[in-house]
Amino acid sequence: MSDLDGVTNERTRDAARTRAVILAEARRQFAATGYSTTVRAIAAGAGVSPNLITRYFGGKDGLFLAATQVHLELAKLDGPRATLGRRLADAVVARWSGMQGEDPLLVLHRASGERPEAARALTAFLDEESLRPFTEQLLRYGLTPADAAARAAAVDALVLGVSTRRRVLADDLGDLDDLSDWLAGAVQRLVDAP
Repeated sequence: MSDLDGVTNERTRDAARTRAVILAEARRQFAATGYSTTVRAIAAGAGVSPNLITRYFGGKDGLFLAATQVHLELAKLDGPRATLGRRLADAVVARWSGMQGEDPLLVLHRASGERPEAARALTAFLDEESLRPFTEQLLRYGLTPADAAARAAAVDALVLGVSTRRRVLADDLGDLDDLSDWLAGAVQRLVDAP
């Protein structure tokens, strides 16, 4: 390896580290103040020049979209139909309690009312990461495509509504264990309703 290769590898590591620091700070600030936070504030919090945000993300919109990328693992919900509501409720409540203010999904959710690109990103996320896998799970239980899609949409709306009340509106919906039990029962009723 030449000296030039070492310099290139070091720059690549520094660039990746700088990008990660900027993303972490952006998640913190977008979670705290929404899209109204400034590039300068994010750069100052990350200890970098605002020009690096443009270099790595193309500006504030690109940084916002990068900071709000999130993936769920609904594939882990595979199991008996009779306990699907419990598995989903446990996964949802674990996310709420495990990823508070810096959760990229929460940031995207909060910003969706003020930014059209955030609303589009949230819709695409829900379609791809929630509706599609949940519909596929219901299809594996033998539901028709139309019935599976309708039930998945109902569950998605329920979870989004409860999430909005609890996380965006900061409405105290009580103890998380009680909420998880209620949500599990409600989801299961939507899955099993005639």
